Amino acid sequence: MELNDKEFPVLDNHIHLQEQGDNIEAVKRFERAGGTHLILSHLPYHDLRGWDENGYEPIYERTVRLAERCSKKTSIQIFTTLGPYPVDLVDLEKKVGLEKGEKILMEGMDLASKYIEQEKAIALGEIGRPHFDVSKEIFEASNRIMKYGMERAAELDCPVVLHTESTTPDICKEIGELADDVGLKRGKVVKHYSPPLVTEDENHGLFPSILASAKNIKKAISKSNRFMLETDYLDDPKRPGAVLGIKNVPKKTRQLYEEGIIKEDDLWKIHKENPEEVYGIDIKV
Repeated sequence: MELNDKEFPVLDNHIHLQEQGDNIEAVKRFERAGGTHLILSHLPYHDLRGWDENGYEPIYERTVRLAERCSKKTSIQIFTTLGPYPVDLVDLEKKVGLEKGEKILMEGMDLASKYIEQEKAIALGEIGRPHFDVSKEIFEASNRIMKYGMERAAELDCPVVLHTESTTPDICKEIGELADDVGLKRGKVVKHYSPPLVTEDENHGLFPSILASAKNIKKAISKSNRFMLETDYLDDPKRPGAVLGIKNVPKKTRQLYEEGIIKEDDLWKIHKENPEEVYGIDIKV
């Protein structure tokens, strides 16, 4: 079997772009590899982290501009997710103190919500908590901020894209209960950088976005097709190809389809039906 790029959508659920990176050229590589759709998440652009009175606005504006610029120069349909990056709290605690830092991230959540209302973004993300050990105070503040983001998402009827420590079934259960507390559907909680936890007893109803290695995809598809694929591509000139290269999702999708591991129904489910269900978007083919 051969994968016809023009007949099937191929979506990378989580990438980043940088102005000093390849940006348009990276998206063109994705396009040439057979990719059709991208979901672009903001980065904590270090040159914009002065935390002045403008808060997160310059960061969000850069992400939106990058999406618009790349959309104009390619045929790729690009969607954006915006929200205060959880590790920012660690930096802010040192610079302005934990209380003010928490306030800045809460305000960042409110601002991202406005972008969603204006249809400039489709989800709050990536939000959550640091992926490494932090103090009890920072951890608790991060949980308050994450829960507030879930509350805003429930009000907006949009998803959240979560960045957390390494994902386990117990963590999925905990996060699912937080979502329940604020009335956010668990299926609207996208677990970014997820291992292949694709069954209900593994992810407790959260929606896994799986890092697209062949090993992960094979393990996931052997159990279910309720997942999306991502590279977490960083577009960092100092770390080319990190976390995975931007061609990875179309290449692995093609490879595993041609090997018969991903079936045609799976392909449509993973790259079109699942993102449409989660984000409420139209994946045009």
